[in-house]
Amino acid sequence: MPETAKKTTNKYARLLTNTAVFTVGKLLSKLLTFFMIGLYTAFMTEAEFGTAELITGIANLLIPLACVGISEGIFRSAAAKDGDKEAFFTNGLLIYGVGSVVFLCLIPLMTLIPRFADSVWLIAAYVVVANLHTVVSQYLCAIGRTKLFAGQGILNTALVIGFNILFLPVLDFGVTGYVCSTILADLATTVFLILVTRLWRAVKPRSISRHTVASMLKFCLPLVPTTIFWWITGVSDRFMVEAMCSAELNGLYSVAYKIPNLLIYAISIFDSAWKLSVSSEEDPEACSVFYTRVCRIYTTLAFLGGGALILTCRLFAELLFAGDFVQAWVYIPVLTFATVFCALCTFLSSVYFASKRTLWSMITAVVGAALNVTLNFLLIPRYDAMGASIATFASYFAVCVLRLITTRRLIPFKQEWLRGGVNTLLLGALTAVVTLSESHFPHPALAWGIAGGIFALMLAFNLRAVLELLKDGVRMMKRR
Repeated sequence: MPETAKKTTNKYARLLTNTAVFTVGKLLSKLLTFFMIGLYTAFMTEAEFGTAELITGIANLLIPLACVGISEGIFRSAAAKDGDKEAFFTNGLLIYGVGSVVFLCLIPLMTLIPRFADSVWLIAAYVVVANLHTVVSQYLCAIGRTKLFAGQGILNTALVIGFNILFLPVLDFGVTGYVCSTILADLATTVFLILVTRLWRAVKPRSISRHTVASMLKFCLPLVPTTIFWWITGVSDRFMVEAMCSAELNGLYSVAYKIPNLLIYAISIFDSAWKLSVSSEEDPEACSVFYTRVCRIYTTLAFLGGGALILTCRLFAELLFAGDFVQAWVYIPVLTFATVFCALCTFLSSVYFASKRTLWSMITAVVGAALNVTLNFLLIPRYDAMGASIATFASYFAVCVLRLITTRRLIPFKQEWLRGGVNTLLLGALTAVVTLSESHFPHPALAWGIAGGIFALMLAFNLRAVLELLKDGVRMMKRR
Protein backbone atom coordinates (compact mmCIF):
# COMPACT_ATOMS: atom_id res chain seq x y z
CA MET A 1 0.00 0.00 0.00
CA PRO A 2 1.44 3.46 -0.91
CA GLU A 3 2.62 5.48 2.06
CA THR A 4 0.07 8.26 1.49
CA ALA A 5 -2.81 5.78 1.24
CA LYS A 6 -1.63 3.99 4.36
CA LYS A 7 -1.55 7.25 6.31
CA THR A 8 -5.02 8.14 5.10
CA THR A 9 -6.31 4.70 6.10
CA ASN A 10 -4.94 5.08 9.62
CA LYS A 11 -6.39 8.55 10.00
CA TYR A 12 -9.76 7.39 8.67
CA ALA A 13 -9.84 4.56 11.22
CA ARG A 14 -8.86 6.97 13.99
CA LEU A 15 -11.63 9.33 12.91
CA LEU A 16 -14.17 6.50 13.04
CA THR A 17 -12.96 5.46 16.48
CA ASN A 18 -13.17 9.01 17.87
CA THR A 19 -16.58 9.50 16.28
CA ALA A 20 -17.81 6.28 17.89
CA VAL A 21 -16.58 7.42 21.31
CA PHE A 22 -18.20 10.84 20.96
CA THR A 23 -21.40 9.25 19.66
CA VAL A 24 -21.80 7.16 22.80
CA GLY A 25 -21.46 10.25 24.98
CA LYS A 26 -22.91 13.07 22.94
CA LEU A 27 -25.73 11.26 21.18
CA LEU A 28 -27.13 9.94 24.43
CA SER A 29 -26.82 13.41 25.94
CA LYS A 30 -28.48 15.13 23.03
CA LEU A 31 -31.30 12.61 22.79
CA LEU A 32 -32.07 13.07 26.48
CA THR A 33 -32.12 16.84 25.98
CA PHE A 34 -34.28 16.46 22.89
CA PHE A 35 -36.97 14.54 24.77
CA MET A 36 -37.09 17.29 27.37
CA ILE A 37 -39.03 19.39 24.86
CA GLY A 38 -42.24 17.85 26.20
CA LEU A 39 -41.41 19.11 29.70
CA TYR A 40 -40.64 22.62 28.46
CA THR A 41 -43.81 22.92 26.39
CA ALA A 42 -45.94 21.48 29.19
CA PHE A 43 -44.71 23.75 32.00
CA MET A 44 -43.87 26.95 30.09
CA THR A 45 -46.09 29.18 27.98
CA GLU A 46 -45.16 30.16 24.43
CA ALA A 47 -44.05 33.58 25.67
CA GLU A 48 -41.97 32.13 28.54
CA PHE A 49 -40.24 29.64 26.30
CA GLY A 50 -39.51 32.35 23.75
CA THR A 51 -38.05 34.58 26.48
CA ALA A 52 -35.88 31.77 27.83
CA GLU A 53 -34.55 31.08 24.35
CA LEU A 54 -33.75 34.76 23.86
CA ILE A 55 -31.80 34.88 27.13
CA THR A 56 -29.74 31.82 26.26
CA GLY A 57 -29.39 33.14 22.73
CA ILE A 58 -27.90 36.46 23.85
CA ALA A 59 -25.69 34.59 26.34
CA ASN A 60 -24.34 32.39 23.54
CA LEU A 61 -23.54 35.56 21.60
CA LEU A 62 -21.55 36.92 24.55
CA ILE A 63 -19.66 33.67 25.27
CA PRO A 64 -16.95 34.15 22.61
CA LEU A 65 -16.73 37.87 23.34
CA ALA A 66 -16.08 37.32 27.04
CA CYS A 67 -13.00 35.14 26.48
CA VAL A 68 -12.13 36.02 22.84
CA GLY A 69 -12.88 32.44 21.75
CA ILE A 70 -9.83 31.10 23.56
CA SER A 71 -11.28 27.60 23.95
CA GLU A 72 -10.77 27.09 20.20
CA GLY A 73 -7.20 28.37 20.51
CA ILE A 74 -6.49 25.95 23.37
CA PHE A 75 -7.96 23.04 21.44
CA ARG A 76 -6.11 23.78 18.19
CA SER A 77 -2.77 24.34 19.94
CA ALA A 78 -2.96 21.41 22.38
CA ALA A 79 -4.19 18.98 19.71
CA ALA A 80 -1.15 19.62 17.50
CA LYS A 81 1.69 17.10 17.65
CA ASP A 82 4.31 19.63 18.70
CA GLY A 83 4.36 22.24 21.45
CA ASP A 84 3.94 22.32 25.23
CA LYS A 85 0.31 21.40 25.86
CA GLU A 86 0.34 22.54 29.49
CA ALA A 87 1.79 25.90 28.43
CA PHE A 88 -1.06 26.37 25.96
CA PHE A 89 -3.59 25.51 28.67
CA THR A 90 -1.99 27.87 31.20
CA ASN A 91 -1.82 30.79 28.80
CA GLY A 92 -5.37 30.05 27.68
CA LEU A 93 -6.59 30.15 31.27
CA LEU A 94 -4.90 33.53 31.70
CA ILE A 95 -6.73 34.89 28.67
CA TYR A 96 -10.00 33.42 29.97
CA GLY A 97 -9.49 35.03 33.40
CA VAL A 98 -8.66 38.48 32.06
CA GLY A 99 -11.53 38.32 29.58
CA SER A 100 -14.01 37.28 32.25
CA VAL A 101 -13.01 40.13 34.58
CA VAL A 102 -13.41 42.68 31.79
CA PHE A 103 -16.74 41.12 30.82
CA LEU A 104 -18.09 41.30 34.38
CA CYS A 105 -17.07 44.95 34.59
CA LEU A 106 -18.97 45.76 31.40
CA ILE A 107 -22.05 43.56 31.81
CA PRO A 108 -23.99 46.16 33.91
CA LEU A 109 -24.30 48.16 30.66
CA MET A 110 -26.88 45.59 29.56
CA THR A 111 -29.30 47.04 32.11
CA LEU A 112 -29.74 49.84 29.57
CA ILE A 113 -31.55 47.32 27.35
CA PRO A 114 -35.07 47.01 28.83
CA ARG A 115 -35.58 43.50 27.41
CA PHE A 116 -32.68 42.12 29.48
CA ALA A 117 -32.56 44.52 32.44
CA ASP A 118 -33.89 41.89 34.86
CA SER A 119 -31.68 39.09 33.49
CA VAL A 120 -28.24 40.71 33.41
CA TRP A 121 -26.57 38.72 36.18
CA LEU A 122 -28.27 35.53 35.04
CA ILE A 123 -26.71 36.05 31.63
CA ALA A 124 -23.34 36.92 33.21
CA ALA A 125 -23.28 33.70 35.25
CA TYR A 126 -24.29 31.67 32.20
CA VAL A 127 -21.45 33.14 30.11
CA VAL A 128 -18.63 32.89 32.67
CA VAL A 129 -19.47 29.34 33.77
CA ALA A 130 -20.06 28.11 30.20
CA ASN A 131 -16.68 29.47 29.11
CA LEU A 132 -14.85 27.78 31.97
CA HIS A 133 -16.57 24.47 31.23
CA THR A 134 -15.64 24.75 27.54
CA VAL A 135 -12.01 25.66 28.24
CA VAL A 136 -11.53 22.69 30.58
CA SER A 137 -13.41 20.12 28.48
CA GLN A 138 -11.82 21.20 25.17
CA TYR A 139 -8.33 20.94 26.64
CA LEU A 140 -8.99 17.42 27.92
CA CYS A 141 -10.37 16.43 24.53
CA ALA A 142 -7.34 17.90 22.75
CA ILE A 143 -4.83 15.94 24.86
CA GLY A 144 -6.58 12.66 24.09
CA ARG A 145 -9.00 12.22 27.01
CA THR A 146 -11.80 11.58 24.54
CA LYS A 147 -13.68 9.02 26.65
CA LEU A 148 -13.74 11.39 29.60
CA PHE A 149 -14.86 14.17 27.27
CA ALA A 150 -17.75 12.03 26.05
CA GLY A 151 -18.65 10.92 29.58
CA GLN A 152 -18.76 14.44 30.97
CA GLY A 153 -21.29 15.28 28.27
CA ILE A 154 -23.63 12.61 29.63
CA LEU A 155 -23.08 13.86 33.18
CA ASN A 156 -23.77 17.44 32.15
CA THR A 157 -27.01 16.48 30.41
CA ALA A 158 -28.19 14.38 33.35
CA LEU A 159 -27.62 17.35 35.65
CA VAL A 160 -29.49 19.72 33.31
CA ILE A 161 -32.43 17.33 33.25
CA GLY A 162 -32.40 16.91 37.02
CA PHE A 163 -32.31 20.65 37.66
CA ASN A 164 -35.03 21.24 35.05
CA ILE A 165 -37.32 18.73 36.73
CA LEU A 166 -36.67 20.43 40.06
CA PHE A 167 -37.00 24.02 38.84
CA LEU A 168 -39.93 23.74 36.40
CA PRO A 169 -42.65 21.31 37.58
CA VAL A 170 -41.63 21.19 41.25
CA LEU A 171 -40.56 24.73 42.16
CA ASP A 172 -42.18 26.52 39.20
CA PHE A 173 -39.23 28.87 38.63
CA GLY A 174 -40.14 29.37 34.96
CA VAL A 175 -37.59 31.20 32.82
CA THR A 176 -35.08 31.59 35.67
CA GLY A 177 -35.20 27.87 36.41
CA TYR A 178 -34.71 27.02 32.73
CA VAL A 179 -31.52 29.11 32.53
CA CYS A 180 -30.17 28.21 35.99
CA SER A 181 -30.40 24.50 35.14
CA THR A 182 -27.68 24.94 32.53
CA ILE A 183 -25.55 27.20 34.73
CA LEU A 184 -25.52 24.79 37.68
CA ALA A 185 -24.96 21.75 35.45
CA ASP A 186 -21.96 23.41 33.73
CA LEU A 187 -20.48 24.42 37.08
CA ALA A 188 -20.87 20.97 38.63
CA THR A 189 -19.44 19.23 35.55
CA THR A 190 -16.43 21.56 35.49
CA VAL A 191 -15.66 20.90 39.16
CA PHE A 192 -15.95 17.17 38.49
CA LEU A 193 -13.47 17.34 35.59
CA ILE A 194 -10.96 19.37 37.58
CA LEU A 195 -11.08 16.98 40.54
CA VAL A 196 -10.99 13.75 38.52
CA THR A 197 -8.02 14.83 36.36
CA ARG A 198 -6.27 16.91 39.03
CA LEU A 199 -6.16 19.56 36.38
CA TRP A 200 -4.49 22.10 38.61
CA ARG A 201 -1.25 20.20 37.97
CA ALA A 202 -1.39 21.25 34.32
CA VAL A 203 -1.26 24.93 35.30
CA LYS A 204 2.35 26.15 34.97
CA PRO A 205 2.57 29.88 35.77
CA ARG A 206 6.20 29.99 34.62
CA SER A 207 5.10 28.98 31.11
CA ILE A 208 3.12 32.20 30.63
CA SER A 209 4.70 34.17 27.82
CA ARG A 210 3.77 37.08 25.62
CA HIS A 211 4.69 35.09 22.50
CA THR A 212 2.36 32.17 23.34
CA VAL A 213 -0.50 34.49 24.23
CA ALA A 214 0.01 36.44 21.00
CA SER A 215 0.11 33.30 18.82
CA MET A 216 -3.06 31.90 20.39
CA LEU A 217 -4.87 35.21 20.05
CA LYS A 218 -3.81 35.47 16.41
CA PHE A 219 -5.60 32.20 15.75
CA CYS A 220 -8.75 32.69 17.82
CA LEU A 221 -9.48 36.43 17.49
CA PRO A 222 -10.89 36.13 13.93
CA LEU A 223 -13.19 33.40 15.26
CA VAL A 224 -14.90 35.90 17.60
CA PRO A 225 -16.53 38.02 14.88
CA THR A 226 -17.12 34.79 12.98
CA THR A 227 -19.13 33.45 15.90
CA ILE A 228 -21.00 36.75 16.24
CA PHE A 229 -21.98 36.84 12.59
CA TRP A 230 -22.85 33.14 12.70
CA TRP A 231 -25.05 33.89 15.70
CA ILE A 232 -26.75 36.67 13.73
CA THR A 233 -27.52 34.18 10.97
CA GLY A 234 -28.83 31.50 13.33
CA VAL A 235 -30.44 33.40 16.21
CA SER A 236 -31.21 37.01 15.30
CA ASP A 237 -34.36 35.91 13.46
CA ARG A 238 -35.94 35.00 16.81
CA PHE A 239 -35.43 38.51 18.13
CA MET A 240 -36.84 39.94 14.90
CA VAL A 241 -39.86 37.62 14.93
CA GLU A 242 -40.67 38.75 18.48
CA ALA A 243 -40.15 42.42 17.61
CA MET A 244 -42.12 42.35 14.34
CA CYS A 245 -44.76 39.77 15.29
CA SER A 246 -45.23 38.60 18.88
CA ALA A 247 -43.59 36.75 21.78
CA GLU A 248 -46.07 33.90 21.31
CA LEU A 249 -45.12 33.41 17.65
CA ASN A 250 -41.45 33.53 18.61
CA GLY A 251 -42.15 30.78 21.13
CA LEU A 252 -43.58 28.59 18.37
CA TYR A 253 -40.73 29.44 16.03
CA SER A 254 -38.14 28.69 18.73
CA VAL A 255 -39.60 25.28 19.54
CA ALA A 256 -39.67 24.43 15.81
CA TYR A 257 -35.88 24.80 15.85
CA LYS A 258 -35.64 21.86 18.26
CA ILE A 259 -36.30 19.25 15.56
CA PRO A 260 -33.58 20.44 13.12
CA ASN A 261 -31.30 20.54 16.15
CA LEU A 262 -31.19 16.73 15.92
CA LEU A 263 -29.04 17.25 12.83
CA ILE A 264 -26.96 19.83 14.69
CA TYR A 265 -26.41 17.28 17.46
CA ALA A 266 -25.08 14.77 14.94
CA ILE A 267 -22.84 17.46 13.43
CA SER A 268 -21.38 18.35 16.82
CA ILE A 269 -20.50 14.71 17.44
CA PHE A 270 -18.62 14.38 14.18
CA ASP A 271 -17.14 17.88 14.37
CA SER A 272 -15.37 17.12 17.65
CA ALA A 273 -13.73 14.00 16.20
CA TRP A 274 -13.03 15.68 12.86
CA LYS A 275 -11.25 18.71 14.34
CA LEU A 276 -9.17 16.41 16.50
CA SER A 277 -8.05 14.56 13.35
CA VAL A 278 -7.32 17.53 11.10
CA SER A 279 -5.48 19.45 13.84
CA SER A 280 -2.75 16.81 13.88
CA GLU A 281 -2.50 16.49 10.08
CA GLU A 282 0.70 17.89 8.58
CA ASP A 283 1.03 16.15 5.19
CA PRO A 284 -0.81 18.25 2.53
CA GLU A 285 -1.23 15.33 0.11
CA ALA A 286 -2.63 12.99 2.75
CA CYS A 287 -4.86 15.78 4.00
CA SER A 288 -6.35 16.28 0.51
CA VAL A 289 -7.16 12.58 0.13
CA PHE A 290 -8.55 12.48 3.67
CA TYR A 291 -10.84 15.46 3.04
CA THR A 292 -12.13 14.03 -0.25
CA ARG A 293 -13.20 10.76 1.35
CA VAL A 294 -14.73 12.30 4.46
CA CYS A 295 -16.49 15.07 2.51
CA ARG A 296 -18.42 12.47 0.52
CA ILE A 297 -19.48 10.68 3.70
CA TYR A 298 -20.51 13.90 5.39
CA THR A 299 -22.54 15.41 2.55
CA THR A 300 -24.39 12.18 1.78
CA LEU A 301 -25.44 11.65 5.38
CA ALA A 302 -26.32 15.34 5.86
CA PHE A 303 -28.78 15.32 2.95
CA LEU A 304 -30.31 11.97 3.85
CA GLY A 305 -30.55 12.91 7.53
CA GLY A 306 -32.24 16.19 6.63
CA GLY A 307 -34.66 14.41 4.32
CA ALA A 308 -35.59 11.91 7.02
CA LEU A 309 -36.27 14.70 9.53
CA ILE A 310 -38.43 16.62 7.06
CA LEU A 311 -40.43 13.50 6.21
CA THR A 312 -41.12 12.75 9.89
CA CYS A 313 -41.37 16.32 11.26
CA ARG A 314 -45.15 16.23 11.75
CA LEU A 315 -44.85 12.98 13.71
CA PHE A 316 -42.12 14.46 15.93
CA ALA A 317 -44.26 17.51 16.61
CA GLU A 318 -47.29 15.44 17.56
CA LEU A 319 -45.24 13.26 19.90
CA LEU A 320 -43.04 15.90 21.54
CA PHE A 321 -44.89 19.22 21.52
CA ALA A 322 -47.71 19.96 23.92
CA GLY A 323 -50.88 21.97 23.26
CA ASP A 324 -50.65 24.86 20.82
CA PHE A 325 -46.93 24.21 20.25
CA VAL A 326 -47.87 21.44 17.78
CA GLN A 327 -48.71 24.01 15.12
CA ALA A 328 -45.02 24.96 15.02
CA TRP A 329 -44.39 21.89 12.81
CA VAL A 330 -44.99 23.94 9.66
CA TYR A 331 -41.68 25.80 10.15
CA ILE A 332 -39.63 22.62 10.61
CA PRO A 333 -39.13 21.60 6.93
CA VAL A 334 -37.56 24.91 5.82
CA LEU A 335 -35.50 25.17 9.01
CA THR A 336 -34.25 21.62 8.46
CA PHE A 337 -33.36 22.43 4.84
CA ALA A 338 -31.39 25.39 6.20
CA THR A 339 -29.72 23.20 8.83
CA VAL A 340 -28.38 20.83 6.17
CA PHE A 341 -26.47 23.72 4.64
CA CYS A 342 -25.42 24.87 8.08
CA ALA A 343 -23.91 21.39 8.46
CA LEU A 344 -22.04 21.73 5.18
CA CYS A 345 -20.76 25.16 6.23
CA THR A 346 -19.51 23.66 9.49
CA PHE A 347 -17.57 20.97 7.65
CA LEU A 348 -16.02 23.49 5.27
CA SER A 349 -15.03 25.74 8.16
CA SER A 350 -12.70 22.96 9.32
CA VAL A 351 -10.54 23.75 6.28
CA TYR A 352 -9.96 27.26 7.65
CA PHE A 353 -9.42 25.74 11.10
CA ALA A 354 -6.85 23.18 9.93
CA SER A 355 -4.95 25.63 7.72
CA LYS A 356 -5.13 28.38 10.38
CA ARG A 357 -6.78 30.73 7.87
CA THR A 358 -9.64 31.72 10.17
CA LEU A 359 -10.00 35.14 8.54
CA TRP A 360 -11.82 33.46 5.64
CA SER A 361 -14.26 31.97 8.11
CA MET A 362 -15.05 35.47 9.34
CA ILE A 363 -15.47 36.92 5.83
CA THR A 364 -17.96 34.27 4.74
CA ALA A 365 -19.86 34.59 8.04
CA VAL A 366 -20.17 38.36 7.50
CA VAL A 367 -21.79 37.77 4.12
CA GLY A 368 -24.24 35.29 5.62
CA ALA A 369 -25.18 37.58 8.50
CA ALA A 370 -25.72 40.62 6.24
CA LEU A 371 -27.90 38.59 3.89
CA ASN A 372 -29.87 37.11 6.78
CA VAL A 373 -30.69 40.44 8.42
CA THR A 374 -31.64 42.01 5.09
CA LEU A 375 -33.96 39.14 4.16
CA ASN A 376 -35.49 39.10 7.64
CA PHE A 377 -36.46 42.76 7.29
CA LEU A 378 -37.96 42.04 3.87
CA LEU A 379 -39.71 38.72 4.53
CA ILE A 380 -40.88 38.69 8.17
CA PRO A 381 -43.38 41.59 7.75
CA ARG A 382 -44.97 39.73 4.84
CA TYR A 383 -44.63 36.05 5.76
CA ASP A 384 -44.17 36.16 9.56
CA ALA A 385 -41.99 33.35 10.96
CA MET A 386 -41.97 31.53 7.62
CA GLY A 387 -40.14 34.52 6.18
CA ALA A 388 -37.50 34.12 8.89
CA SER A 389 -37.14 30.43 7.99
CA ILE A 390 -36.60 31.26 4.32
CA ALA A 391 -34.06 33.96 5.21
CA THR A 392 -32.13 31.47 7.34
CA PHE A 393 -31.98 28.97 4.49
CA ALA A 394 -30.87 31.57 1.94
CA SER A 395 -28.07 32.74 4.25
CA TYR A 396 -26.65 29.29 4.95
CA PHE A 397 -26.89 28.38 1.26
CA ALA A 398 -24.95 31.49 0.24
CA VAL A 399 -22.23 30.88 2.84
CA CYS A 400 -21.94 27.26 1.74
CA VAL A 401 -21.34 28.25 -1.89
CA LEU A 402 -18.74 30.84 -0.86
CA ARG A 403 -16.91 28.33 1.33
CA LEU A 404 -16.93 25.70 -1.41
CA ILE A 405 -15.19 28.18 -3.67
CA THR A 406 -12.65 29.56 -1.18
CA THR A 407 -11.64 26.29 0.51
CA ARG A 408 -10.34 24.78 -2.73
CA ARG A 409 -7.48 27.26 -2.60
CA LEU A 410 -6.42 26.02 0.84
CA ILE A 411 -6.92 22.24 0.64
CA PRO A 412 -7.68 20.92 -2.87
CA PHE A 413 -10.22 18.13 -2.45
CA LYS A 414 -12.99 16.74 -4.66
CA GLN A 415 -16.25 18.49 -3.83
CA GLU A 416 -18.71 16.69 -6.18
CA TRP A 417 -20.81 19.68 -7.20
CA LEU A 418 -23.14 17.58 -9.40
CA ARG A 419 -24.04 15.21 -6.55
CA GLY A 420 -24.60 18.16 -4.25
CA GLY A 421 -26.77 19.94 -6.82
CA VAL A 422 -29.06 16.95 -7.39
CA ASN A 423 -29.41 16.38 -3.64
CA THR A 424 -30.25 20.06 -3.15
CA LEU A 425 -33.00 19.95 -5.78
CA LEU A 426 -34.52 16.78 -4.32
CA LEU A 427 -34.37 18.06 -0.74
CA GLY A 428 -35.83 21.40 -1.84
CA ALA A 429 -38.74 19.63 -3.53
CA LEU A 430 -39.32 17.53 -0.40
CA THR A 431 -39.28 20.68 1.74
CA ALA A 432 -41.82 22.45 -0.47
CA VAL A 433 -44.23 19.50 -0.62
CA VAL A 434 -44.24 18.88 3.14
CA THR A 435 -44.53 22.59 4.01
CA LEU A 436 -47.51 23.04 1.68
CA SER A 437 -49.09 19.65 2.42
CA GLU A 438 -52.08 21.00 4.36
CA SER A 439 -52.55 24.38 2.72
CA HIS A 440 -52.10 23.75 -1.02
CA PHE A 441 -53.04 20.10 -1.59
CA PRO A 442 -56.64 18.84 -1.90
CA HIS A 443 -55.74 15.89 0.34
CA PRO A 444 -52.77 15.93 2.75
CA ALA A 445 -52.29 12.19 2.15
CA LEU A 446 -51.46 12.95 -1.48
CA ALA A 447 -48.74 15.38 -0.42
CA TRP A 448 -47.21 12.92 2.04
CA GLY A 449 -47.25 10.22 -0.64
CA ILE A 450 -45.37 12.51 -3.02
CA ALA A 451 -42.96 13.40 -0.21
CA GLY A 452 -42.29 9.72 0.42
CA GLY A 453 -41.58 9.23 -3.28
CA ILE A 454 -39.10 12.11 -3.33
CA PHE A 455 -37.27 10.71 -0.31
CA ALA A 456 -37.14 7.30 -2.01
CA LEU A 457 -35.47 9.00 -4.99
CA MET A 458 -32.92 10.54 -2.63
CA LEU A 459 -32.18 7.15 -1.16
CA ALA A 460 -31.80 5.58 -4.60
CA PHE A 461 -29.54 8.41 -5.78
CA ASN A 462 -27.28 8.07 -2.73
CA LEU A 463 -27.57 4.31 -2.14
CA ARG A 464 -24.36 3.38 -3.92
CA ALA A 465 -22.44 6.02 -2.02
CA VAL A 466 -23.87 4.85 1.32
CA LEU A 467 -23.01 1.20 0.61
CA GLU A 468 -19.49 2.14 -0.46
CA LEU A 469 -19.01 4.23 2.65
CA LEU A 470 -20.20 1.44 4.94
CA LYS A 471 -17.94 -1.02 3.17
CA ASP A 472 -14.96 1.32 3.48
CA GLY A 473 -15.69 1.89 7.15
CA VAL A 474 -15.77 -1.84 7.95
CA ARG A 475 -12.58 -2.41 5.98
CA MET A 476 -10.75 0.44 7.72
CA MET A 477 -11.75 -0.81 11.17
CA LYS A 478 -10.56 -4.36 10.33
CA ARG A 479 -7.20 -3.03 9.16
CA ARG A 480 -6.83 -1.07 12.31
